[in-house]
Amino acid sequence: MNFLNKILLIGFTVLFSPLIFAELTIDITESADNGIPVAVVPFAASSAPVDISAVVNADLARSGYFKMLSQGSMPERPASASAVNFPQWQAINQNYLVVGQVNGGGGQYSIQFQLLDVMKNGQLLGYQMNSSAADLRRTAHYIADLIFEKLTGKKGAFSGRIAYVTNNGQQSQLQIADTDGFDPQTITTSKEPLMSPSWSPDKSRIAYVSFEKKTAAIYVQTLATGQRTKVAEFPGINGAPAWSPDGQKLALTLSKDGSPDIYTLNLGTGALMKLTKSFSIDTEPVWSPDGSYIVFTSDRGGKPQLYRVSSTGGDEKRITFSGTYNARASFSPDGKSIAMVHGNGGDYRIGVMDVGSRSINVITTGPADESPSFAPNGSMVIYAAKKGGAAYLSAVSLDGKMQQRLGFNSGAVREPAWSP
Repeated sequence: MNFLNKILLIGFTVLFSPLIFAELTIDITESADNGIPVAVVPFAASSAPVDISAVVNADLARSGYFKMLSQGSMPERPASASAVNFPQWQAINQNYLVVGQVNGGGGQYSIQFQLLDVMKNGQLLGYQMNSSAADLRRTAHYIADLIFEKLTGKKGAFSGRIAYVTNNGQQSQLQIADTDGFDPQTITTSKEPLMSPSWSPDKSRIAYVSFEKKTAAIYVQTLATGQRTKVAEFPGINGAPAWSPDGQKLALTLSKDGSPDIYTLNLGTGALMKLTKSFSIDTEPVWSPDGSYIVFTSDRGGKPQLYRVSSTGGDEKRITFSGTYNARASFSPDGKSIAMVHGNGGDYRIGVMDVGSRSINVITTGPADESPSFAPNGSMVIYAAKKGGAAYLSAVSLDGKMQQRLGFNSGAVREPAWSP
């Protein structure tokens, strides 16, 4: 299949995969043995519909930074710092301890937690917060974010969301869910393919491609209201929308003038600017975090590779040279790394390139990995994978040591996009 057909047909690759629309599930398939030792003691709670400590523990475990202590190995189960016997935890080589309690009922709860330094017998964090029953999982993710940032110096990403596309052979769905797969919500449904979800910088809107009228069109949908606007429906290809860092423009692929090229679309004025002008296939644009340039995929050299061009136009420069296939770029938030699909001889894996040195570190095992998307804190990459006929989502830490698989109880899911 040539590169252009692959672009056009990517939305059809799972049309005949059986799928039950259900919550995503997560299996940690590889873990880091040298992570920071942390113990999350089960929070004292009389009645709460969500086990907050279990959610916090799972978030920290799948980050790849921590080595979590099992409940069966805990010498005691204190609910506050004053009840902790620190020598017992020091004896089993724990660095940090999380204790807490949940009080309340009738739909309203008060959550207290403390992050303790076991070796120093002291408190690093202490919070009390209120939550409705409906928001308990989100509160748990927020607590995990606070702990992650305190222990690593990086912002947590557990309270974010992921967008993805599913298809059951009869209809496509664009959905969003928590980063651990819970609380899936359907954004739009179509009997024709949906493709390429892209979050606005403020997380309030999603741009995507729909074939609902048998031809490709790009829509922008507001999540709070469901209102959507068609922003591009030119003859030929309308694809791969990507938001500018200021949320005022989309970069996109259009073939209205012949071959597929990269354009920017001002969402306020509707003005188009053509950035590339070649007879090759230019697609999959993504903005640098500072908005100064755009990286895109092109086969102008014979095989798909990554190129860059100023966001105001100018010369286009190739930036990948290792491997026979490099495509579908995703920038780390700090702009220092680019995740991509890296291929050699028909084997496709996720690689991460250092922008400065141009060296590529391959972090997945293949053989059919695609659609990488960086976490907003730059600690992990989510991507779509396919093995043994099963299509699912996976997330991997940047060193490749922590792997987790996200999938439906049955069926396939693809084209993930991590919210900013």
